[in-house]
Amino acid sequence: MSDTENGLHEPSAPDPLLRLQEQDRNRLAEALQELLAHGSLLGLESGQSGLYNWCRQNFDWLRETAALAGLDVALLHEERMVQAIPRVSSMVLHLKQDATLVWLALWYAGDVRWRDEGETQAFLTVAELNALMKDQLLPDAVGQISRNRLREILRQAARFNLIKFQSAESFEDSGIEVLPAIRRVVPFRELAEWTESAHALKRGEAQAVNSSTEEEVEA
Repeated sequence: MSDTENGLHEPSAPDPLLRLQEQDRNRLAEALQELLAHGSLLGLESGQSGLYNWCRQNFDWLRETAALAGLDVALLHEERMVQAIPRVSSMVLHLKQDATLVWLALWYAGDVRWRDEGETQAFLTVAELNALMKDQLLPDAVGQISRNRLREILRQAARFNLIKFQSAESFEDSGIEVLPAIRRVVPFRELAEWTESAHALKRGEAQAVNSSTEEEVEA
């Protein structure tokens, strides 16, 4: 006797979550993967202009789907960028202190070029970045961040679309372009807020040095 004859029925398949054509589903998946991996989508990049235009035309789909993954999204058409904003703490990036120092310096370099000098792009070398960190952030620091560690931090920043990094034979001559996305990830509205954070970082560094010295004396 069949299940139907016994009054039992197979459960019907649920309706699709998204009633989209396959091409649109693929585009939506591509956009969501890009935001999860890199934190933003840059429409000015030649390989992403088509995807950016799709996101702009179908932003409601992207916003609703991103919310399921714990993200808010912002469409910044002036910068031709889609920015992901974590809604849950587990998706927030927690930086080590040295990486925080570098990202602060990159924000400062970009702000000076864009706001003070009126430039549309912000370029500097690794040597200029090191000088900026030493002069503006940690003038009393014992030593600079090692080359390997700084390279690692810069590559991480590039992965999150905060900079473009062009390696050179001499690491100090390597080129950095600070991208507008850094203003969303390190969201200072003005230089005074940056200065306050820089001072807090200095105080934390000084406390760490003092603590280390006290431990050595006690030992």
